Amino acid sequence: MYKIFFKDRVIHLTEEIEKNLNNDFDAILKYANQGELADFIANFENDEALKNAFIYHHNLHELLKNFRDCFRSLPAAGGLIWNDDFTAFLGIKRLGVYDLPKGKVEKDETFEEAAIREVKEECNIPSVELLDRLTSTFHTYKINEQTILKETRWYEMKYVDSIIPTPQKEENIEEIFWVGRDKLEEFKNNTYPSIIQVLEKSRRISEL
Repeated sequence: MYKIFFKDRVIHLTEEIEKNLNNDFDAILKYANQGELADFIANFENDEALKNAFIYHHNLHELLKNFRDCFRSLPAAGGLIWNDDFTAFLGIKRLGVYDLPKGKVEKDETFEEAAIREVKEECNIPSVELLDRLTSTFHTYKINEQTILKETRWYEMKYVDSIIPTPQKEENIEEIFWVGRDKLEEFKNNTYPSIIQVLEKSRRISEL
């Protein structure tokens, strides 16, 4: 199943509707064609009373491709960066909201290369060690009335240098800080639903 976030609202894409459907849904569509799909998405976008919707199809990857085709896609990559003994990860505060470092994938760049470059730039750190791929998140936003679908691939990393991370101010990052067990709930309470999804995919979070 894929979750597509529209700020704090979500469309679920699934090929196992009987397994994934919950009682708290506001709209549902069985995929048949692109016209119906585009209309369903537009209605969800425009009606903020719809918080939780499901779209299902027997082929999940085909459904995701068809869903992507309704938007302008923007690939991005980011990192959950741990300290040397895995007792805390690097959090950032951007425009008043807690987040993890990430950014768009440049031309001729792999997702892994983009993730490493972005976390180094946004945190002003010299190097990181790439550990594991965690998950992908999807969220939408508008630029000049055009809706963008951003797919961010997330990787766990480790920072082992002694240079203190500092925020990349030109990217509207206000603070950089370590999030340990004592600050985890505060971080979760002031971040995006997609970032919560990233944290839930890390076994190291549950070990804090």
